[in-house]
Amino acid sequence: MTATSGKPSLSDLLHAAVVAVGGAERAGQVAMAEAIAQAIEGGEHLLIQAGTGTGKSLGYLVPAIAGGDRVVVATATLALQRQLVERDLPRTVSALHPLLRRRPEFATLKGRSNYLCLHRLHEGVPQDDEQGLFDPLEAAQAAGGPSSRLGKDLLRLREWADDTESGDRDDLSPGVSDRAWSQVSVSSRECLGASKCVYGMECFAEAARERAKLAEVIVTNHALLAIDAIEGAPVLPGHEVLIVDEAHELVSRVTGVATGELTPGAVNRVVRRAAKLVDEKVADQLQTAAESFERLMELALPGRLETLPEDLGYALAALRDASRAVITALGNTRDASLADEDAVRKQALASAESVQAVAERITQASEFDVIWCERHDRFGASLRVAPLSVSGLLREKLFTDRSVVLTSATLKLGGDFNGVGASLGLAPEGERGDELPAWQGLDVGSPFDYRKQGILYVAKHLSAPGREGSRADMLDELAELVEAAGGRTLGLFSSMRGARAAAEELRERLDLPILLQGEETLGELIKSFADDPRTCLFGTLSLWQGVDVPGPSCQLVVMDRVPFPRPDDPLVSARQKAVEEAGGNGFMAVAATHAALLMAQGAGRLVRSTGDKGVVAVLDPRLERARYGSFLRASMPDFWYTTDRNQARRSLAAIDAAARDATASADGS
Repeated sequence: MTATSGKPSLSDLLHAAVVAVGGAERAGQVAMAEAIAQAIEGGEHLLIQAGTGTGKSLGYLVPAIAGGDRVVVATATLALQRQLVERDLPRTVSALHPLLRRRPEFATLKGRSNYLCLHRLHEGVPQDDEQGLFDPLEAAQAAGGPSSRLGKDLLRLREWADDTESGDRDDLSPGVSDRAWSQVSVSSRECLGASKCVYGMECFAEAARERAKLAEVIVTNHALLAIDAIEGAPVLPGHEVLIVDEAHELVSRVTGVATGELTPGAVNRVVRRAAKLVDEKVADQLQTAAESFERLMELALPGRLETLPEDLGYALAALRDASRAVITALGNTRDASLADEDAVRKQALASAESVQAVAERITQASEFDVIWCERHDRFGASLRVAPLSVSGLLREKLFTDRSVVLTSATLKLGGDFNGVGASLGLAPEGERGDELPAWQGLDVGSPFDYRKQGILYVAKHLSAPGREGSRADMLDELAELVEAAGGRTLGLFSSMRGARAAAEELRERLDLPILLQGEETLGELIKSFADDPRTCLFGTLSLWQGVDVPGPSCQLVVMDRVPFPRPDDPLVSARQKAVEEAGGNGFMAVAATHAALLMAQGAGRLVRSTGDKGVVAVLDPRLERARYGSFLRASMPDFWYTTDRNQARRSLAAIDAAARDATASADGS
């Protein structure tokens, strides 16, 4: 794109930003930037697959900033938010300033509960147990210093409050427990409001919102984007361009925000809070409803509730009505004998509103919702309700009155964008009507030569995985591969039980360090894995998507099985059934698409730089034998493909030898 009317060209702007950040301009990055600039100019929507190493952050930041409109960038992970705000945006803005002759402001905005609440910190709110907010801390201080984890965390938070400029939990390092943070933060429903709070002028959350109002680029997360779409009352400033990075996670995050939950514990908290504030008759009504609900939940079996049992329906209706009565009563409560009565009332009101809303939603039993019961050894039973699909919500709320760009390294599943597009409420390419958002899909490729840098090995000779028990032949194969690779292995397992069994087995068989997720913080595990090439790291879901270890420490990525969702997952099974009733293939649309996304992400852990080489080994013969295998393979990077176990081991041994030689040579020099 050339310069016009004295304005700098997009290529000049991109070049300046790349130099400032310290990267190298790549063809895919240029194609991405040009496509986004055209989409923004035309008010269009774009899905862009940009492989690892493309430099997609600059690929969308430069055209977005150059366009001059207000831009919201939503990401799924804290790591990317930090990269954008602490590295990419400051350098990009400085580099573009001389060319654009303006310096765009940028800001981060998150949900209110992510920020320290000064009112809660200093004034406290009586808790549901017998101790006040800082009783654990104050008791510990009186005894010569905090000894409990909670006491230590609360003391750190008090000290941190005097130093932090943002009040953002993610800026606190090391972090604190969820329990500690919950005592110094509030939800939007619990917040008194800046005009009523004595700390309103100093409020961290309000300051973040004010900065966002003045910013041209606002970095947020998928969850806040979902809240902005679902709640009706906007929490994000108005904007003309929305860029969703890590877009493969968006549907899952929106579903999570739109999911409601009722537990006996949550209901009993409302009872305890309301008892101090409302008259005895209203409190007794809620207590009776809570006891009835708790008795039923003690007997409830896990699984989907396609029709609401009559007794549960009555209990939920009573809970809904009792909560509504509490809400009405709290609206009129003014008890001067209570310290900080407004804050106490707000907390109770927020709890009652949450219970009332979820109970009412479940009793309505909409055909567009899925209701199920879960049981946990630690937390007991819970009743959950989630949308059958969020595609309609996203179509209506996301793609209206703004240009939307969605990007990720994994948006093409099975070779096209239609699967992801459908989950977002977009019609398949070539089948778009006037009533549906128009969009384009673009794959800008990757700077890596996957066929020369990596091998996809499928162990077709192994037994197919079953629902129960470990596979002895799979563990034998795993041990042989890890030994051939000399360690250097990232093991991606479909369950924590499988990861644990494999770690225990290989620790006995091999003289190599085997790290297991859960035995240390994820950050520490990944650091240890990266620091010692002989080390292996085994784990489950967060490792499939959260590991970036270029170089010789990760030269073998193993997947124990195709990561289909559990067949008894109520939401998955309901979505599959809905697709089938509409005449589609429920398994391919839901289960296979879920597996394809994870396998694409998992395989992407192998090649993270142009010098990386290695093997992705899938120890599940279904990837070769089953009809859906070609769909799954087409979703993964285009590695050289083999089912020859000897070839895989020879390649790993050669890669290991080359890495050892390179290390010896570097040490010798």
